[in-house]
Amino acid sequence: MRLFNRITLLTPESVELEFTLAGIGSRALALLIDYHIVAFTLIALWLLLALIAGQLLSYLDTLGSNYADLPIWLLAIAILITFVIATGYFVFFEVTWQGQTIGKRFAKIRVIRDDGRPVGLSQAALRALLRPIDDILFIGAFLILLGQKEKRIGDWVAGTLVVQEVRPVVKAAIAVSQEAEKLAAELPQITDLSKLLPDDFAVIREYLQRRNFMERNAKSELSLQLARQARNLINLETIPAGLTSDEFLEAVYLAYQQQERGIRDEG
Repeated sequence: MRLFNRITLLTPESVELEFTLAGIGSRALALLIDYHIVAFTLIALWLLLALIAGQLLSYLDTLGSNYADLPIWLLAIAILITFVIATGYFVFFEVTWQGQTIGKRFAKIRVIRDDGRPVGLSQAALRALLRPIDDILFIGAFLILLGQKEKRIGDWVAGTLVVQEVRPVVKAAIAVSQEAEKLAAELPQITDLSKLLPDDFAVIREYLQRRNFMERNAKSELSLQLARQARNLINLETIPAGLTSDEFLEAVYLAYQQQERGIRDEG
């Protein structure tokens, strides 16, 4: 049972840190915002450069001198400035904002090194320089979708990961219905709760804590999915009639919690 795609990293200080990978949706949203910002900046820059170049060429014409090669040099300078801005935007923000650009901050994701440390100038530069290759034929998107660590080429070369921003989550008290309490008392006799691993219990607990903040359809689909998986894990043929999937998950949560408490008391 996996509710979130998580990864555990070992820091140079031998401390284990757990992160949730950003996923293709959040990364695409962040990139779309960043590309729009870069595009509007470049359009404004090119308009300004075109105005300056036009004024400069007009002025030189009045002097009667031959500056036939000047437009080519002005174009080369404009292309160079374009490259610096398009690449430097990502490098500047990811270094100064600890792995975030404007788009990543909006999407609540950030770039970190493979060992959990903040990205530096070299990692940000490698990611930015290899971004055009990742964008060709959506190579980067395919690698993110197919890879276990959701890395594009720039991430593999730079040794980075894109994760969800770590922020505190308010742990709401889990309300348990009377129907769930009754079933929880019966589950140890009619099922095998030992098949439920601590990670499975953590997923159920996290869902029950967050369900009130979820959109109705998403909550309903996730509740049904988790209930089916929990039922299969504990070898229960069918969920008792008249019981909702949420109430069943409450019962499993309560029964597992009581069982673990009893084991600790005996020990």
